[in-house]
Amino acid sequence: MGGDRTPFDSIEGSLECTGLPREAIETSKKSVDALAVAARSEGAARRIEALQLVGQLAYGASRCVSGVRGSSAGCHPARTESGCFSTK
Repeated sequence: MGGDRTPFDSIEGSLECTGLPREAIETSKKSVDALAVAARSEGAARRIEALQLVGQLAYGASRCVSGVRGSSAGCHPARTESGCFSTK
């Protein structure tokens, strides 16, 4: 196990791995948007509500994944306020 290499052995490998969920999230958001347009044209109120919820979850997931590139505060913005990542 000591000689096994993982994508997280380097910064570059880690960033490449975080790109995969980012691509999947973007693809999902496009699909949800298309389904929402169809649901609106059909007047399907419950489906629209469900798709809005999925859209909100996708937004949160994309913030979390993009936070990996910038800072860890992307997933948990409240932590910066509580001082967990404070540099004081």
